[in-house]
Amino acid sequence: MTDLERIFGPVATSARCTAAMRETVEEVLQLAVEIAREGREGRKIGTLFVIGDVEEVLGRSRPLMLDPLYGHADELLNVRSSEFRETVKELAQLDGAFVVNKQGTFVSAARYIDVEPGTTLAAGLGTRHAAAASITASTRAVALVVSQSSIVRVYARGEIRAEIVPELFLLSRDGLFTRDADVRQVPEAGITLAVADG
Repeated sequence: MTDLERIFGPVATSARCTAAMRETVEEVLQLAVEIAREGREGRKIGTLFVIGDVEEVLGRSRPLMLDPLYGHADELLNVRSSEFRETVKELAQLDGAFVVNKQGTFVSAARYIDVEPGTTLAAGLGTRHAAAASITASTRAVALVVSQSSIVRVYARGEIRAEIVPELFLLSRDGLFTRDADVRQVPEAGITLAVADG
């Protein structure tokens, strides 16, 4: 078992990832935690990653600007490339979501995700969370939200399935998880995980 799987495997399981998507979700989750921890140019930033079911996600979203990833070769746009990960950290400062296929290739950036009417959220969560809840409720995608408060939340099937707090403190889980949610610290990764059961 790899370190990445040991740390983020419970999150992928809670999000009910398919076997084909599991490794990609773990890789993008690691990138999301880095963004939450580091920010950019001395300030905290937020972003949204939508992984899988690409055609449906693209059909339920639209570009906010000219896509900065358009026209680049797939092998340059993979989450496993350390050079590209730094590019993603820069692009995360833009509004909109990243769309990632199940193999880990970034398909699009700066996408506006359409939010279905009736999407409900816990108090205090904003538009990125609404977009994540909506797109995962209407597709087979998994979404990762990096909040400007440096918390990463994982959505699947319209619900928060996990939250990761890189600063080793745990946000109140009232209303987010069942009482039996698995909460544990992973000091070597500098994170606290709260994973919904079932």
